[in-house]
Amino acid sequence: MTPDEHTNQELTIEVGHGHRLYVQDWGLATAKVVIIFLHGGPGGASKDKYKTGFDPQKQRVIFFDQRGSGQSTPSGSLQHNTTAELVEDISTIADQLGLDQFWLHGNSWGSTLALAYALAHPKRAAGLAIGGIFTGSKSETAWIDKGQFQNFYPDVWQAYLQRTPKEHRHDPSAYHFDKILNGNAQEQKLSGYAYDMLESGVVALDDGPRKTDFDDYDPAGIRIEIHYLANGCFMPEEHILQKAHQLTMPVFIVQGRYDMVCPPITAYRLHEAIKGSQLYWTQSGHRVEHEGQNLFKAILAQVG
Repeated sequence: MTPDEHTNQELTIEVGHGHRLYVQDWGLATAKVVIIFLHGGPGGASKDKYKTGFDPQKQRVIFFDQRGSGQSTPSGSLQHNTTAELVEDISTIADQLGLDQFWLHGNSWGSTLALAYALAHPKRAAGLAIGGIFTGSKSETAWIDKGQFQNFYPDVWQAYLQRTPKEHRHDPSAYHFDKILNGNAQEQKLSGYAYDMLESGVVALDDGPRKTDFDDYDPAGIRIEIHYLANGCFMPEEHILQKAHQLTMPVFIVQGRYDMVCPPITAYRLHEAIKGSQLYWTQSGHRVEHEGQNLFKAILAQVG
């Protein structure tokens, strides 16, 4: 993410154990409501295109790169990189900026982190606007890892198997997870690329599969993601869904009915668990840059 004419300040905030987070304070500095944006992944980054979802003349948005991601350092670090630590990083950023309360907005992994934060710090989370719902459960992870989506994308699953040694094709993700986390540099790159192409292929409903040359591929981001997935996102099984009834702040959920990365049933279960939450369905897939973004704009315009 680069600064522009609406950037109030850029900061680097130390959060302990050598981690330094990149933060960009953007938009109307005097806005009464502040929105903290949570990027996806884990292992993604805040990008300039995310700014198009907000009005800098009316809203103040705090963007940051999570541990090991984007412009935060050390890049790709798995050490002291857990959900609980990311949750506390949000409070650290808010404290640094003098924010007592704020809205949280995120999609995919961003929704997971927003929900985890709201459960841990309900008094500071003024509201949630979340989409592409993922709560970190084993069943959600298995949808991708075990190829449960393959009735819709059989070609994507077969391409994944072709990138897997024959003797490991009965459980390809177990093989690739191990190589991504424990292999040498070349093994990390090969397996990271295989899994990244699997995910991007399943997202293909929206914009087509991502075009990434293997020679230019950097597995740092996918290593962070697999670090989380292999550890159950560092939360007890179904922690978020079992605790979601405790959330009393406004919660707006936007979910694509054809999301092949995060099955819509999870969004529905979350909506059912949170009394007073609002669920909006879109005729789209996992990404929200299209129909979903317009909904989020309208939602966030009401609060910020």
